[in-house]
Amino acid sequence: MTNEMRQATQTTPTPDTMAARPTPTAPTGAPVDAGRGALLLGRPQRADARRNYDSLLAAARDAFSDVGTSASLEDIARRANVGIGTLYRHFPTRRELLEAVYVNEVEALCQAAVDLSDLPAWDALVAWLRRFVEYAATKHAIVEELASDSVPFRGCRAEITAAGEPLLRRAQQAGAARQDISFDDLLRLFSGITMMPFADPQQLERVLVVAIDGLRAAVPAAAAPHTRRPAGTRSR
Repeated sequence: MTNEMRQATQTTPTPDTMAARPTPTAPTGAPVDAGRGALLLGRPQRADARRNYDSLLAAARDAFSDVGTSASLEDIARRANVGIGTLYRHFPTRRELLEAVYVNEVEALCQAAVDLSDLPAWDALVAWLRRFVEYAATKHAIVEELASDSVPFRGCRAEITAAGEPLLRRAQQAGAARQDISFDDLLRLFSGITMMPFADPQQLERVLVVAIDGLRAAVPAAAAPHTRRPAGTRSR
């Protein structure tokens, strides 16, 4: 065992020390899943260590999205501008890094719902759905490596629903989003989009625009603008 990995093992929170700490909460205020809580409690508190930790998560997210979960740990460390020893101190195994990236993406997605709450109902929903697409792309890459029953996966869907469903409900109440769609429908639709290969980012953007436009509430016929027919034409 390397010195870096030995140090990482020595600093891993134990059940006794974890039990003495407060229960973590999601951005929405609800307690997080126990498996996620263990990962959250393992985050460093010192400012410089936290910066390295966050840089590694961002670098790993990008690497996993670019080349898959087989991305080199050395390359991830280089992307984060830290040494490989620093990576192993925070994440002794590849699996721990994968789980931490997933948890971090779920947290960011839930926090986005809070941050967008001041926008008009339709704008907030659209902005959050675009953030969901980014999350889903990362999740699909990680699922290749982690089983769907992995501890961090448990409860995360409920947290995402708790964060995003109020945005859909608010848009529906405002008359901006169609009434005949559920939040589960939305998750399936936009998750499905991220699973398809696209020729380029522009093609993905076109598909997203079509999907988002399909969520708009239909304009009643009486409210639709009347188009005058040119003189001399007959209705058919």
